Amino acid sequence: MEYRTFPGTDLDISVIVFGSWANGGWLPEARENAIGAIRAAWQAGVTTIDTAPLYGLGDAESIVGEAIACLPRDSLRILTKFGLRWDGTAGTLFRTVARQNGRPADIVHNATRESVFTECEASLKRLKTDYIDLYQIHWPDDSTPMDETFEALQRLIEQGKVRYAGVSNYSAGQMAEAGKSMRIVSNQIHYSMLSRGLEKQTVKYCMDHDMAVLAYRPLESGLLTGTLKPGTVFPDGDFRRNNAKFSDENIRRTGEFIRLLKPLAEDKKISIAQLVLRWTAQRPGITGVLAGAMNAAQAVENARAGDIRLSDKEMGYIDSILPPP
Repeated sequence: MEYRTFPGTDLDISVIVFGSWANGGWLPEARENAIGAIRAAWQAGVTTIDTAPLYGLGDAESIVGEAIACLPRDSLRILTKFGLRWDGTAGTLFRTVARQNGRPADIVHNATRESVFTECEASLKRLKTDYIDLYQIHWPDDSTPMDETFEALQRLIEQGKVRYAGVSNYSAGQMAEAGKSMRIVSNQIHYSMLSRGLEKQTVKYCMDHDMAVLAYRPLESGLLTGTLKPGTVFPDGDFRRNNAKFSDENIRRTGEFIRLLKPLAEDKKISIAQLVLRWTAQRPGITGVLAGAMNAAQAVENARAGDIRLSDKEMGYIDSILPPP
């Protein structure tokens, strides 16, 4: 496994980060599989876990807490988020999701001072830890002054409950504004072979200002694994069901690109998914790559991408066949 340190800090992470967004364990077997996946990832060298209260409406954080309870805390880097709530608090609507019982839950933006403190305490309890390595605002909250949010975050750092502050889904301008209040060490963004539009401004800003970049959804929710075929029917509740990105036409088009990747993957004796993860990790400015896993086998396969290296020639070949960003 390769490890990297955030610029100007002592926060070191595994280049492959366990992303727990899919691990809401409302079913007993799903919970057991998620716990097993996290522990298998750790055994394979993945020291870093990214989660959020929003995932499973608190359940994903609880699963992480249970999974790491038997692991040395100083061997782990726990990343979580704040700013999106579902518990009836005031705020501006982000989206509506289904609860475990099928009833709708309104998710709202709320990054007020009081809410930041409240969310942090709840996350610490669910995660069964007394500190968070990286605390990230999940999405920009236009209804709360930035200085209020980040002054509260600075207070958490002073209290020792948070080591470093990060943002997620922030533009270059928003990062500059947030940076007026405190040191922001990272930005977590949607970035993949098919979604490279943030390179010129957002990633560049991070590189110019010594900030880490964490790439989420690098496999585009399965689209870049090579396993989806035209005619795939997604179940009710799956966001891909009526998403144009997962239409038969786009799956077919992406499949043509994947066919161009296959000879390189076969030559290196790795999977398409591992090749995609490694390419993402070697892109300029990218510090860590989030990869989700539903079971231990998937977690280990993802972790192995941290052992792979692509030569300049191999990176150049992939770059030459990339679809338009």
